[in-house]
Amino acid sequence: MAEKCSVGIDIGGTKCAVILGKGFLPDKPDGFIKDRIEFLTDSKRGWRLVVDDILSSVDRILSENSLSYADILGFGVSCGGPLDSFSGIIKRPPNLPDWDDVPITSILKERYGAPAYLQNDANACAVAEWKFGAGRGYKNIVFMTFGTGMGAGLILDGKLYSGTNDMAGEIGHIRLEQDGPEGYGKRGSFEGFCSGGGIERTARMMYGGFQQSGGQSSLRQGDFSAKAIAKAAEGGDAFALEVYRGCARRLGMGIAIIVDIINPQIIIIGSIYERSHNLLEKEMMKTFKSEALPISANACKIVPARLGDSIGDFAALGVLFANLRGENHES
Repeated sequence: MAEKCSVGIDIGGTKCAVILGKGFLPDKPDGFIKDRIEFLTDSKRGWRLVVDDILSSVDRILSENSLSYADILGFGVSCGGPLDSFSGIIKRPPNLPDWDDVPITSILKERYGAPAYLQNDANACAVAEWKFGAGRGYKNIVFMTFGTGMGAGLILDGKLYSGTNDMAGEIGHIRLEQDGPEGYGKRGSFEGFCSGGGIERTARMMYGGFQQSGGQSSLRQGDFSAKAIAKAAEGGDAFALEVYRGCARRLGMGIAIIVDIINPQIIIIGSIYERSHNLLEKEMMKTFKSEALPISANACKIVPARLGDSIGDFAALGVLFANLRGENHES
Protein backbone atom coordinates (compact mmCIF):
# COMPACT_ATOMS: atom_id res chain seq x y z
CA MET A 1 0.00 0.00 0.00
CA ALA A 2 1.44 3.37 -1.06
CA GLU A 3 2.01 6.09 1.51
CA LYS A 4 -0.55 8.88 1.42
CA CYS A 5 0.59 11.98 -0.45
CA SER A 6 -0.31 15.66 -0.33
CA VAL A 7 -0.74 17.76 -3.47
CA GLY A 8 -0.11 21.50 -3.68
CA ILE A 9 -1.20 23.70 -6.57
CA ASP A 10 0.40 27.12 -6.94
CA ILE A 11 -1.52 29.29 -9.43
CA GLY A 12 0.26 32.46 -10.53
CA GLY A 13 -0.17 35.05 -13.24
CA THR A 14 3.11 33.95 -14.86
CA LYS A 15 3.39 30.25 -14.03
CA CYS A 16 1.65 27.41 -12.25
CA ALA A 17 3.10 24.46 -10.38
CA VAL A 18 1.78 21.14 -9.13
CA ILE A 19 3.72 19.89 -6.10
CA LEU A 20 3.76 16.39 -4.66
CA GLY A 21 4.48 16.26 -0.95
CA LYS A 22 4.57 13.59 1.70
CA GLY A 23 1.39 12.83 3.59
CA PHE A 24 2.40 14.67 6.75
CA LEU A 25 3.65 18.13 7.72
CA PRO A 26 7.21 17.98 9.12
CA ASP A 27 8.87 20.31 11.60
CA LYS A 28 11.54 21.05 8.99
CA PRO A 29 11.08 21.39 5.24
CA ASP A 30 13.96 19.12 4.19
CA GLY A 31 12.77 16.17 2.13
CA PHE A 32 9.08 17.08 2.38
CA ILE A 33 8.60 17.75 -1.34
CA LYS A 34 8.88 14.62 -3.48
CA ASP A 35 8.25 16.00 -6.98
CA ARG A 36 6.89 19.00 -8.89
CA ILE A 37 5.73 20.01 -12.36
CA GLU A 38 5.77 23.63 -13.52
CA PHE A 39 4.27 25.25 -16.63
CA LEU A 40 3.56 28.74 -17.95
CA THR A 41 0.09 30.04 -17.09
CA ASP A 42 -0.50 32.01 -20.31
CA SER A 43 -3.72 33.41 -18.84
CA LYS A 44 -4.83 34.77 -22.22
CA ARG A 45 -5.91 31.23 -23.09
CA GLY A 46 -8.69 31.39 -20.50
CA TRP A 47 -9.04 29.66 -17.15
CA ARG A 48 -10.52 26.42 -18.47
CA LEU A 49 -7.41 25.54 -20.48
CA VAL A 50 -5.14 26.45 -17.58
CA VAL A 51 -7.19 24.27 -15.23
CA ASP A 52 -6.98 21.45 -17.81
CA ASP A 53 -3.19 21.79 -17.63
CA ILE A 54 -3.34 21.65 -13.83
CA LEU A 55 -5.45 18.48 -13.86
CA SER A 56 -3.27 16.76 -16.44
CA SER A 57 -0.18 17.70 -14.40
CA VAL A 58 -1.73 16.18 -11.27
CA ASP A 59 -2.45 12.97 -13.20
CA ARG A 60 1.08 12.93 -14.57
CA ILE A 61 2.83 13.52 -11.24
CA LEU A 62 0.78 10.74 -9.62
CA SER A 63 1.53 8.32 -12.45
CA GLU A 64 5.26 9.08 -12.45
CA ASN A 65 5.37 8.35 -8.70
CA SER A 66 3.26 5.17 -8.92
CA LEU A 67 0.36 6.75 -7.02
CA SER A 68 -3.40 6.66 -7.57
CA TYR A 69 -6.26 9.01 -6.75
CA ALA A 70 -6.91 6.95 -3.59
CA ASP A 71 -3.45 7.88 -2.28
CA ILE A 72 -4.19 11.62 -2.17
CA LEU A 73 -4.61 13.00 1.35
CA GLY A 74 -5.86 16.30 -0.07
CA PHE A 75 -5.11 19.42 -2.11
CA GLY A 76 -3.87 22.83 -1.07
CA VAL A 77 -4.32 25.60 -3.64
CA SER A 78 -2.50 28.92 -3.43
CA CYS A 79 -3.65 31.73 -5.74
CA GLY A 80 -3.67 35.50 -5.82
CA GLY A 81 -6.81 37.23 -4.52
CA PRO A 82 -9.54 38.28 -4.57
CA LEU A 83 -10.97 34.89 -3.68
CA ASP A 84 -13.37 33.20 -1.28
CA SER A 85 -11.32 30.69 0.67
CA PHE A 86 -14.39 29.39 2.53
CA SER A 87 -16.17 28.44 -0.71
CA GLY A 88 -12.99 27.65 -2.67
CA ILE A 89 -13.78 30.15 -5.43
CA ILE A 90 -11.25 32.33 -7.28
CA LYS A 91 -12.71 35.78 -8.01
CA ARG A 92 -10.91 37.48 -10.87
CA PRO A 93 -7.41 38.29 -9.56
CA PRO A 94 -5.75 41.21 -11.40
CA ASN A 95 -3.17 38.91 -12.99
CA LEU A 96 -5.77 36.28 -14.00
CA PRO A 97 -8.33 38.51 -15.71
CA ASP A 98 -10.92 35.93 -16.80
CA TRP A 99 -10.84 33.80 -13.61
CA ASP A 100 -14.23 35.08 -12.52
CA ASP A 101 -15.87 32.81 -9.89
CA VAL A 102 -13.79 29.73 -10.75
CA PRO A 103 -14.78 26.91 -8.31
CA ILE A 104 -11.31 25.41 -8.17
CA THR A 105 -11.76 23.29 -5.03
CA SER A 106 -15.04 21.80 -6.28
CA ILE A 107 -13.33 20.85 -9.56
CA LEU A 108 -10.59 19.03 -7.65
CA LYS A 109 -12.95 17.34 -5.19
CA GLU A 110 -15.21 16.04 -7.94
CA ARG A 111 -12.35 14.65 -10.02
CA TYR A 112 -10.17 13.13 -7.30
CA GLY A 113 -12.53 12.48 -4.40
CA ALA A 114 -10.18 14.19 -1.94
CA PRO A 115 -10.59 17.36 0.15
CA ALA A 116 -9.30 20.58 -1.40
CA TYR A 117 -8.67 24.00 0.14
CA LEU A 118 -7.93 27.44 -1.30
CA GLN A 119 -6.00 30.34 0.18
CA ASN A 120 -4.68 33.70 -0.98
CA ASP A 121 -1.08 33.25 -2.14
CA ALA A 122 0.23 35.99 0.14
CA ASN A 123 -1.48 34.39 3.15
CA ALA A 124 -0.16 30.98 2.17
CA CYS A 125 3.39 32.31 1.78
CA ALA A 126 3.11 34.11 5.11
CA VAL A 127 2.26 30.83 6.81
CA ALA A 128 5.12 29.05 4.97
CA GLU A 129 7.71 31.62 6.08
CA TRP A 130 6.23 31.62 9.60
CA LYS A 131 6.45 27.84 9.93
CA PHE A 132 9.64 27.14 7.98
CA GLY A 133 11.49 30.35 7.09
CA ALA A 134 12.44 33.81 8.30
CA GLY A 135 9.33 34.19 10.47
CA ARG A 136 9.98 31.29 12.83
CA GLY A 137 9.63 32.40 16.44
CA TYR A 138 7.68 35.60 15.69
CA LYS A 139 4.02 36.35 16.47
CA ASN A 140 3.41 39.50 14.42
CA ILE A 141 4.55 39.09 10.82
CA VAL A 142 3.84 40.77 7.49
CA PHE A 143 4.85 38.80 4.41
CA MET A 144 4.97 40.81 1.16
CA THR A 145 4.88 39.05 -2.21
CA PHE A 146 6.63 41.65 -4.49
CA GLY A 147 6.52 39.46 -7.61
CA THR A 148 4.06 39.59 -10.50
CA GLY A 149 1.92 41.62 -8.08
CA MET A 150 2.19 43.13 -4.61
CA GLY A 151 0.17 41.70 -1.74
CA ALA A 152 0.62 40.84 1.91
CA GLY A 153 -0.12 38.00 4.28
CA LEU A 154 -0.63 38.87 7.93
CA ILE A 155 0.20 36.79 10.98
CA LEU A 156 -1.13 38.74 13.95
CA ASP A 157 -0.73 37.55 17.54
CA GLY A 158 0.30 34.14 16.22
CA LYS A 159 -2.73 33.65 13.94
CA LEU A 160 -3.36 34.09 10.22
CA TYR A 161 -5.58 37.13 9.72
CA SER A 162 -7.53 37.14 6.46
CA GLY A 163 -10.17 39.81 7.17
CA THR A 164 -13.94 39.92 6.89
CA ASN A 165 -14.10 38.53 3.35
CA ASP A 166 -10.54 37.37 2.59
CA MET A 167 -9.40 40.85 1.52
CA ALA A 168 -6.96 41.69 4.32
CA GLY A 169 -3.46 42.47 3.08
CA GLU A 170 -4.29 43.86 -0.37
CA ILE A 171 -1.54 46.43 0.06
CA GLY A 172 -0.89 46.67 -3.69
CA HIS A 173 -4.01 48.83 -3.97
CA ILE A 174 -2.64 51.55 -1.66
CA ARG A 175 -2.05 54.77 -3.62
CA LEU A 176 1.46 56.09 -3.03
CA GLU A 177 1.41 58.89 -5.63
CA GLN A 178 -1.33 60.80 -7.43
CA ASP A 179 0.05 59.54 -10.73
CA GLY A 180 2.46 56.88 -11.87
CA PRO A 181 2.52 53.38 -13.34
CA GLU A 182 -0.71 51.43 -12.96
CA GLY A 183 -1.03 48.34 -10.81
CA TYR A 184 -4.09 46.66 -9.32
CA GLY A 185 -6.27 48.96 -11.47
CA LYS A 186 -4.92 52.16 -9.91
CA ARG A 187 -2.29 54.57 -11.18
CA GLY A 188 0.40 55.44 -8.65
CA SER A 189 -0.41 52.40 -6.52
CA PHE A 190 2.01 50.37 -4.40
CA GLU A 191 1.76 47.52 -6.92
CA GLY A 192 2.19 50.02 -9.76
CA PHE A 193 5.65 50.90 -8.44
CA CYS A 194 6.67 47.68 -6.66
CA SER A 195 6.04 44.58 -8.77
CA GLY A 196 7.61 42.97 -11.80
CA GLY A 197 5.20 44.68 -14.16
CA GLY A 198 5.45 47.92 -12.20
CA ILE A 199 9.22 48.06 -12.57
CA GLU A 200 8.85 47.48 -16.31
CA ARG A 201 6.15 50.17 -16.66
CA THR A 202 8.22 52.61 -14.60
CA ALA A 203 11.20 52.06 -16.87
CA ARG A 204 9.11 52.73 -19.98
CA MET A 205 7.80 55.95 -18.47
CA MET A 206 11.30 57.14 -17.48
CA TYR A 207 13.31 56.10 -20.52
CA GLY A 208 12.46 59.01 -22.81
CA GLY A 209 13.35 61.64 -20.22
CA PHE A 210 16.56 59.82 -19.35
CA GLN A 211 17.64 59.84 -23.02
CA GLN A 212 16.69 63.49 -23.47
CA SER A 213 18.89 64.41 -20.52
CA GLY A 214 21.84 62.81 -22.30
CA GLY A 215 21.91 59.61 -20.28
CA GLN A 216 23.33 56.40 -21.73
CA SER A 217 22.01 52.93 -20.99
CA SER A 218 22.80 49.40 -22.14
CA LEU A 219 19.06 48.65 -22.04
CA ARG A 220 16.94 49.00 -25.13
CA GLN A 221 13.29 50.06 -25.32
CA GLY A 222 12.04 46.52 -25.88
CA ASP A 223 13.84 44.88 -22.95
CA PHE A 224 12.51 46.41 -19.76
CA SER A 225 11.64 43.31 -17.78
CA ALA A 226 12.40 43.51 -14.06
CA LYS A 227 14.99 40.76 -14.53
CA ALA A 228 16.75 42.61 -17.36
CA ILE A 229 16.74 45.87 -15.43
CA ALA A 230 18.12 44.15 -12.32
CA LYS A 231 20.91 42.56 -14.38
CA ALA A 232 21.79 45.93 -15.90
CA ALA A 233 21.72 47.59 -12.48
CA GLU A 234 24.06 44.92 -11.09
CA GLY A 235 26.42 45.90 -13.90
CA GLY A 236 26.28 49.58 -12.93
CA ASP A 237 23.90 50.82 -15.67
CA ALA A 238 22.88 54.36 -14.64
CA PHE A 239 19.32 54.14 -15.97
CA ALA A 240 18.63 50.75 -14.40
CA LEU A 241 19.99 51.95 -11.06
CA GLU A 242 17.70 55.00 -11.19
CA VAL A 243 14.68 52.77 -11.88
CA TYR A 244 15.52 50.61 -8.87
CA ARG A 245 16.14 53.65 -6.67
CA GLY A 246 12.66 54.91 -7.51
CA CYS A 247 11.18 51.50 -6.77
CA ALA A 248 13.08 51.33 -3.47
CA ARG A 249 11.78 54.73 -2.36
CA ARG A 250 8.18 53.67 -2.97
CA LEU A 251 8.86 50.36 -1.23
CA GLY A 252 10.03 52.30 1.83
CA MET A 253 6.95 54.52 1.70
CA GLY A 254 4.60 51.55 1.51
CA ILE A 255 6.34 49.67 4.31
CA ALA A 256 6.19 52.76 6.53
CA ILE A 257 2.39 52.87 6.13
CA ILE A 258 2.12 49.18 7.03
CA VAL A 259 4.41 49.51 10.06
CA ASP A 260 2.55 52.57 11.37
CA ILE A 261 -0.78 50.73 11.16
CA ILE A 262 0.12 47.14 12.13
CA ASN A 263 3.28 47.52 14.28
CA PRO A 264 4.78 44.13 13.28
CA GLN A 265 7.94 42.54 14.64
CA ILE A 266 9.19 41.53 11.20
CA ILE A 267 8.41 42.18 7.53
CA ILE A 268 9.48 39.42 5.16
CA ILE A 269 9.65 40.28 1.46
CA GLY A 270 9.80 37.68 -1.28
CA SER A 271 10.53 37.34 -5.00
CA ILE A 272 12.12 40.50 -6.44
CA TYR A 273 13.31 41.79 -3.06
CA GLU A 274 14.73 38.40 -2.16
CA ARG A 275 16.73 38.31 -5.40
CA SER A 276 17.69 41.99 -5.57
CA HIS A 277 17.63 43.34 -2.03
CA ASN A 278 21.19 44.60 -2.53
CA LEU A 279 19.76 47.03 -5.12
CA LEU A 280 16.79 48.05 -2.98
CA GLU A 281 17.70 47.86 0.70
CA LYS A 282 19.71 51.05 1.23
CA GLU A 283 17.26 53.46 -0.41
CA MET A 284 14.25 51.57 0.97
CA MET A 285 15.56 51.77 4.55
CA LYS A 286 16.39 55.46 4.18
CA THR A 287 12.84 56.27 3.08
CA PHE A 288 11.28 53.89 5.60
CA LYS A 289 13.14 55.44 8.52
CA SER A 290 12.16 58.95 7.42
CA GLU A 291 8.46 58.07 6.94
CA ALA A 292 7.60 55.64 9.76
CA LEU A 293 7.10 56.40 13.43
CA PRO A 294 10.55 55.82 14.98
CA ILE A 295 9.25 53.74 17.89
CA SER A 296 7.50 51.35 15.48
CA ALA A 297 10.30 51.35 12.90
CA ASN A 298 12.89 50.46 15.52
CA ALA A 299 10.81 47.47 16.68
CA CYS A 300 10.55 45.97 13.18
CA LYS A 301 13.07 43.96 11.15
CA ILE A 302 12.82 43.93 7.34
CA VAL A 303 14.36 40.85 5.74
CA PRO A 304 14.26 38.85 2.49
CA ALA A 305 12.21 35.67 2.42
CA ARG A 306 14.24 32.59 3.32
CA LEU A 307 12.48 29.79 1.44
CA GLY A 308 13.67 31.05 -1.94
CA ASP A 309 12.14 29.63 -5.08
CA SER A 310 10.49 26.88 -3.02
CA ILE A 311 8.22 29.24 -1.10
CA GLY A 312 5.28 28.78 -3.47
CA ASP A 313 5.58 25.01 -3.14
CA PHE A 314 5.57 25.06 0.66
CA ALA A 315 2.82 27.68 0.64
CA ALA A 316 0.47 25.54 -1.45
CA LEU A 317 1.09 22.40 0.59
CA GLY A 318 0.77 24.44 3.77
CA VAL A 319 -2.77 25.45 2.77
CA LEU A 320 -3.80 21.80 2.97
CA PHE A 321 -2.23 21.13 6.35
CA ALA A 322 -3.36 24.42 7.90
CA ASN A 323 -6.93 23.41 7.10
CA LEU A 324 -6.56 19.79 8.15
CA ARG A 325 -5.11 20.94 11.47
CA GLY A 326 -7.68 23.72 11.95
CA GLU A 327 -5.08 26.51 11.88
CA ASN A 328 -6.69 28.57 9.12
CA HIS A 329 -8.97 31.60 9.44
CA GLU A 330 -7.62 32.82 12.77
CA SER A 331 -8.38 29.53 14.51
